[in-house]
Amino acid sequence: MVRFAQPQPRCPTCALTLTLGHCRQCVQSPPPIDACVAAVSYTFPWSECIARFKFQAEPSLGRSLAEVMRHAPWVEPALDAAHAVMAMPLSAQRLRERGFNQAFELARHLAPDKADAHTLRRATDSAHQVGAERDARFDNVRDAFWIEPSRMTFVQGRRLVLLDDVMTTGASLFEAARTLRAAGAAHITAMVLARTETRHHGPDD
Repeated sequence: MVRFAQPQPRCPTCALTLTLGHCRQCVQSPPPIDACVAAVSYTFPWSECIARFKFQAEPSLGRSLAEVMRHAPWVEPALDAAHAVMAMPLSAQRLRERGFNQAFELARHLAPDKADAHTLRRATDSAHQVGAERDARFDNVRDAFWIEPSRMTFVQGRRLVLLDDVMTTGASLFEAARTLRAAGAAHITAMVLARTETRHHGPDD
């Protein structure tokens, strides 16, 4: 798989493909993260691989997809520098339906000693993001995340990687990052397997 994942120049804070520097959206409205890394664009064949991994109960694909992520520029340095690699959480209902958290499957293969599925929690099962426009996506996830009280002190002053499988608008990732930042996180790198090529269409985030 790795040989098909050629690196692309991307915006350093939202990972959209572009030639140089930050995209206009990030310049006008800086996101609540310090960096953003994406391994591939959400196009064929990756969109199909992710669909199989995520929706057809094939968590075994996680190891191969994590290896694709590992070979993307800046992934290894971000993992090495992080105190924890926090998987984007699913709601309890979504986790029961799916049977596994695809973000945590990626995290545990990338950084087994740092993968964390217990600190960041999802408070509600928000509306599905498929087909929703940018503003609606952000409204859907407002106040959707919280920190496990017993883990509050762990977050303070830490360098964190916030990991998900797909990023579209960044709505969910940015809201989760705001929650971690409010709890005292010192540095947050968003890390995703795939990034859509527009901000308006995509599977989840």
